[in-house]
Amino acid sequence: MPHVISKDGTRIACERSGAGEPVVLIDGAMGSRSLGFSRQLAALLAPDFSVTTYDRRGRGESGDTPPYAVEREVEDIAALIDAGGGEAALYGISSGAALALEATVRLDDRVRAVALYEPPYNDEDADLWRAYERELGELLAADRRGEAVALFMTFVGVPPEQIAPMHGTPAWSVFEASAPTLAYDAAVLGEDRAVPTDRAAHLKVPTLVMNGSASYPFMRVTARTLAEAMPTGRYRELPGQRHDVEAEAIAPVLAAFFSSAPERREKGGSRSAA
Repeated sequence: MPHVISKDGTRIACERSGAGEPVVLIDGAMGSRSLGFSRQLAALLAPDFSVTTYDRRGRGESGDTPPYAVEREVEDIAALIDAGGGEAALYGISSGAALALEATVRLDDRVRAVALYEPPYNDEDADLWRAYERELGELLAADRRGEAVALFMTFVGVPPEQIAPMHGTPAWSVFEASAPTLAYDAAVLGEDRAVPTDRAAHLKVPTLVMNGSASYPFMRVTARTLAEAMPTGRYRELPGQRHDVEAEAIAPVLAAFFSSAPERREKGGSRSAA
């Protein structure tokens, strides 16, 4: 399955490994299959699940069709779910977790469980967030992609002395190529990045919200707030983990959670695309 076609005709590059109940992995900002994390996690889950990894639109080998809207990314996920049989569990990290939450709200009948790791909502820095969005928009409008990537990294706390050595590396080239999608991640999080408790309250499927004990303190607050707002939400903190959670640390947690989630589709049935 090298790709699926989304509702608006965009080609979404993907790959599937393993066998069992379907799981779709959703990367965060600038994440793509070429950078390897989702593939590493997929390999650990593949003994028990049929795992789909993909390049979000505008990244890697996937296409992109303007204008962007969060709904288009939800339609991409719907196409991936349908290609895998009509129902799946979702796992999202960082802004990918925010996208997974939104997809679950909109695709409730196709999602049997959803796991979120550190969706980066924050109720206490709306002004800083709006300033970041404004500067990001200006840099992208001027096609200053490298500066946009550096702005994002600085905003999320990467020290300048760690950013400079990345320039000219293969990874930096990947980051620059996907820089326009930083605006997509910002859109997924909303104009003030507030914790979407109202949206979370609509989730009807089993949901696991996680953070790492060594990560930013606000991530713990956000994860707990979301889990408490969800009718079937569970909260878990992973000891010693940071925002860049290790695949080996989260894979057994996801495997146990997804294995405990009930199958929702009718036997032998499938669902049509959104």
